[in-house]
Amino acid sequence: MSDTAHPLLPAGTPLLRSDAVDLQVGGVDTAEGLLVSPQPEGLAAVLRGLDGRRAQRAVVADAARQGADAGAVAAVLEGLRAAGLLVDVDAVDLLATDAGPAATARHAVETPPSGGWGARRAAVVVVDGATRVGTPLAAVLAASGVGRVSVRDAGLTAAGDVVVGGATAADEGRPRSLAAADAVRRANPLADLRPPTGGTTPDLVVLARPWAASDPTAAGWFRAGVPHLVATVRGSTGVVGPLVLPGVTSCLRCADLHRRDADPRWPQLAAQLTAAEPPPSGATVTCLLTAATAAVQVLAYLDGSAAPAALDATLELVPPDLAPRVRRWTAHPECGCAQREDRTTGDNGP
Repeated sequence: MSDTAHPLLPAGTPLLRSDAVDLQVGGVDTAEGLLVSPQPEGLAAVLRGLDGRRAQRAVVADAARQGADAGAVAAVLEGLRAAGLLVDVDAVDLLATDAGPAATARHAVETPPSGGWGARRAAVVVVDGATRVGTPLAAVLAASGVGRVSVRDAGLTAAGDVVVGGATAADEGRPRSLAAADAVRRANPLADLRPPTGGTTPDLVVLARPWAASDPTAAGWFRAGVPHLVATVRGSTGVVGPLVLPGVTSCLRCADLHRRDADPRWPQLAAQLTAAEPPPSGATVTCLLTAATAAVQVLAYLDGSAAPAALDATLELVPPDLAPRVRRWTAHPECGCAQREDRTTGDNGP
């Protein structure tokens, strides 16, 4: 690793001593750790000072000035990096924390394991639906470093919309979009709440209404080639996915056709489900877990650090255990979504 790297050791990483010689870094529960034995002089202080704002060569030089063995400190840093305990912060990440102490503190605890704060900071996410899932999800994304989070909803806040991390009791009767904006501001006052305009295209759209696929705007996002993810509660079940990458994965209509194959009555049933907006549903814990599960999928996609589990699949959170159950949605042969030129067909799927 270059000595110009800016190493950050997350503040929550345990530094544990069993005696005066050994230092255990991390390694509690199921996380991988590193045992340093013998530890260089002053190593704990060096590690606690890894805030990502100094180049590695500066860290090693400072340690040497304090009496530590420079070679030993550099070797420990490489060992921590190999164990996945260090985050290498880039210049864009540093700029994202220059807005003040609050931004710096948030960066210290929110930086993803693979780095990439800059990618989150530059991302634009639209949440369609200020629901009991959509609003907390928007707040979580903003708190996690997504720079621009816009919530779309033309309705008014009802008593049933109130949920931890989302709309409050004081929001009843207010426009849902404003209540959602306030929730996002509470989570991250620096978040950009503006909707995409002009030539701005969202990096991802989250469809947070119970049967959002029936909305013509869902087909519009598909036509525009914008990735979109379903995140909602239907009845008592939380549903996250599929995450649709137009032209790459199966789409919402694919799932709709699979439902029709499994039950010929599905088109008639779907028409009844989408005839009117259903009332708010889902217990608080189900809504919040659904929002958190959706946030994991969104951040995995934005970070590019791992393949989101919701590609070609839905994650269903069914009470009482709420353990995710995966349902696969392969491309349907009648859909041809990867080749379709006219993608305006109505979607009534997941």
